[in-house]
Amino acid sequence: MAEFSEDLVGINEIAAMADVSRQAVANWRVRSTDFPLPVSELASGPIFRRSQIRAWLKRHKRRGKPMTHVVSTINLKGGVAKTTTTVALAETFSANMGKKVLVIDLDPQTNATLMLIGEDKWFELNKKEQTLARLFKDAMDPDNRKFNLEATLQKRVSDVGAARTVDLLPSSLDLIDVQDKLASAPAGKFYAANPIDLLWRAVKGKLEDYDIVIVDCPPNLGIITLNGLRISDGYIIPTIPDHLSTYGIPQIITRIRDFSEAISETIEPVGIVATKYQANSTVHNNVLKQLREDADLPDVMDTIIRQANAVAAAAEFQTYSRTLKQKYGSELANQYDDLAKELWSALEA
Repeated sequence: MAEFSEDLVGINEIAAMADVSRQAVANWRVRSTDFPLPVSELASGPIFRRSQIRAWLKRHKRRGKPMTHVVSTINLKGGVAKTTTTVALAETFSANMGKKVLVIDLDPQTNATLMLIGEDKWFELNKKEQTLARLFKDAMDPDNRKFNLEATLQKRVSDVGAARTVDLLPSSLDLIDVQDKLASAPAGKFYAANPIDLLWRAVKGKLEDYDIVIVDCPPNLGIITLNGLRISDGYIIPTIPDHLSTYGIPQIITRIRDFSEAISETIEPVGIVATKYQANSTVHNNVLKQLREDADLPDVMDTIIRQANAVAAAAEFQTYSRTLKQKYGSELANQYDDLAKELWSALEA
């Protein structure tokens, strides 16, 4: 049981999660027909899966303080502003909406990490193995674990002065080599070391410290991406509205739906985000129309991120403090503000 105890909660833990009394939890069990069933009945009382309890609390808004939203950003095509969207949303949630944000950078290209802490700081962390690559390396050498969550977690990152509540779990180029080896990682005692649960086991105790967690996934559907999806309630697909950038969207939807069913966890598609949109492009307008009319795809979010020259400059971390409008330009900053509000409303709903 020791291998699984962190995934299980009793009545007292549920009461603490929901900020209510033990009796309130007992009442929910009696009155709510959809309250999760216990996985076991012990002498001390029933025990439940934490993830199922979290999902139930979120659905019923039972908690005294807001539930953490965990959302992944994913696209199989590079260059679609996936990472820029991730970072801009994180900074906007913090600066404009006062949310506490965690960015988890799983992309081996490390672009989100470099945007938030700069190359010098990243190089220092990478040299000390204080990145997420160390977490996945530990899976292949479980007797020599070195990952330290507190040392790896970078607090108050970003060069936007008002975005003081953004934290980061940084990525590393080493993930390129690691991801191909994870499938053969040792299964561990009782075969409990599932490679898709590595991130979940490492960070689940921290997630509830944040209002929103944004996971920047690699441009593939491999094991590291599945680790990000494993902790997510939903995902968005940033994409340029052209044929090459949108080609893999049906595969993403199908793969994540099958994965969600396989692990018995709900991972909802929140929406498609049109990025680098050019209003004078016939291709962009036609593809955007097709995306909106395709009943098999998630809704296209109302906010459209237009092509802007400021995006390239925004990717470079500055040692001095900037405002959102200085970093992204006034028009783009306003669009990200609209997108953040729209995304938050969708997650709350």
